[in-house]
Amino acid sequence: MNDIFENGYKLPLMEDFYTIQGEGYHTGKPAYFIRVGGCDIGCHWCDTKMSWNPDIHKLITVDEIVNKVKKLPAQAVVVTGGEPTTYNLEILTSTLKENNIQTFIETSGAYKLTGSWDWICFSPKRESHKLPEQIFYDVAHELKVIIHEDADFEWAEYNAKLVNENCKLYLQPEWSKYEANIHKIVDYVKNNPKWNISLQIHKFMHIP
Repeated sequence: MNDIFENGYKLPLMEDFYTIQGEGYHTGKPAYFIRVGGCDIGCHWCDTKMSWNPDIHKLITVDEIVNKVKKLPAQAVVVTGGEPTTYNLEILTSTLKENNIQTFIETSGAYKLTGSWDWICFSPKRESHKLPEQIFYDVAHELKVIIHEDADFEWAEYNAKLVNENCKLYLQPEWSKYEANIHKIVDYVKNNPKWNISLQIHKFMHIP
C-alpha cells in the first residue's frame, strides 16, 4: 500500500450520491453517501458485491470528494462500503468537519477505527474472519444486526451484551429474506423490547 493510499489522501471510490438515509437511527434524514471499495468479509447475501474488489474503483482525492459534497445542501456524510475501516479516514473526516459537515460511518468493525465520527453505526457480521475490536463496542452509537437466518438472533444478543449502555439496538431484515423474516423480527422485538426494527426504506421508495 503506497503512502498516499495509507495516509488517506485518496480513497477507492465506488460511488457517491446525495439521498435520504434509508435505515437505522437516522432513517429519513438527508445525507451524502460515500461508498468506498474494498471488503474481504464476503457476506453471501451482500447487495453491494461490486464493492469487494478495491482495485476496480478509481482512487479519488479527499478534496475532490469534499468539494462535491460542498456543492449540495448536505449537512451529513455517511461513509460506508465495502468496509470503510480498511482505510485511514482521518483526513476525510477532518476535512468534512472543517466544512461543518457531520460525519457518520457504517462499519462491521473489522479493522482499526480511524477518523472523528459524530455517529458510528456498528454492524458486526457473523461471516467475518475475525471479531471486531473492543473499541467499536465502547463507542458505537448504534448496533445494527442483519437478520438473514434464525442464528442471527443469537448473534444479535451476543453483541448487545458487549456494547455500551447508550448504544441503540436495531434488527434489520436482510432484503432478499424480507418476506420470510419480517414477522419473526416483529415478534422478537415485541418480546424483547430493548430492540428496534430497522427497515431499508430507500428500497421501498426506489431511491439510492
